[in-house]
Amino acid sequence: MASFTPVVDVPPAPAAITWIRTPEELDQWLAQGEDTPLALDTEFERVSTFYPIPGLVQLGLADQFRLVDPEVAEASRGFRERLANPVAPKLLYAMSEDLELFRQWLGIELKGVLDLQIGAALAGEGFSLGYARAVEHLFGETLDKSATRSDWLARPLSEAQQRYAIEDIRFLQPMYDWLQERLGELGLTHALPEESARFADELASLDDPDLHYLKLRGGWALSPVKQAVLRELVRWREHECQRQDRPRNRVLADALLIAIAERLPDSPEELGDIQGVPSGVVRRYGETLIKLIAKGASGKPVPEAIAAPLTREQQGLFKQLKRVFRKASEASGIPMELLAPRKRLEKMIQDGSLDKQVFFAGWRREILAPFRNEIEELLAS
Repeated sequence: MASFTPVVDVPPAPAAITWIRTPEELDQWLAQGEDTPLALDTEFERVSTFYPIPGLVQLGLADQFRLVDPEVAEASRGFRERLANPVAPKLLYAMSEDLELFRQWLGIELKGVLDLQIGAALAGEGFSLGYARAVEHLFGETLDKSATRSDWLARPLSEAQQRYAIEDIRFLQPMYDWLQERLGELGLTHALPEESARFADELASLDDPDLHYLKLRGGWALSPVKQAVLRELVRWREHECQRQDRPRNRVLADALLIAIAERLPDSPEELGDIQGVPSGVVRRYGETLIKLIAKGASGKPVPEAIAAPLTREQQGLFKQLKRVFRKASEASGIPMELLAPRKRLEKMIQDGSLDKQVFFAGWRREILAPFRNEIEELLAS
């Protein structure tokens, strides 16, 4: 990790924990800090359900920290408006699960998000740096993580749980302030909001039931017709999981969906002959699945094929390109995993061109400009 002067101006832990108890109180508290970035975190449970169950919302405005019960946050108009406002910054750390929670719980796509874990990577502090490690590294404080796996749905929360929840947001504003200074020195101030928004949009698109089939990478070998069938099956499974609020594997596992699409059974009896398909699934969903198979087989092709593994020749090109991008990574101090994610490199190779790629747009443009000719020559060879 890069060496630096630790940040010292950190809001102290509050002597007493403050809760916001009504939606009106939350509206008023948020209104007083309209121009202040909102530090945001959540606690939730998700063991036997499809949807995460919100247990607690933690909010920070400068040196003020508040805990909010989910029903209060849900009923607050000001809270919903702040989440959806693209010009009101929201400070999060490793935000993917929080974004999913708000999308499924409140039906809101968060805008104006700033993922400080991405910021740490841009600042040269390492890829996927954990929050506790970042706090220790930046501020010299060790977080007590003993309440991590506790029951966040129970009430009242223990003093240890409440303290833990506050610690999860207490360092976000000073961390953001440090990142602003550090990224300014690197000429990357614009990169944090840009990459955070791109990541949030990517997460949202993959949660679309119509596109979720692309996550089933094992289906790449299916024919175009069978991938269309798989898409119908996956879309049905997503809606069924939502309707029942059950995890995907408890309705129908990915591997079984692929096996069904491969076999294309035309009756519940044939469906039951596929190894691993439970008899209960055949009884409960058999007729529906057969109709979906027929629909997929006779309908439009998928809008995008599931990405295939690279061929041997493409793997050789991948290694060559990776060496070039590695030089750019070392020159900039930005981790390879963020600068040139593997999936994007693979897609560029499979497309055979730089068109429609993000490598030479936005914050990456200047960093990769010295290496563009070398990359283009490799792709053209």
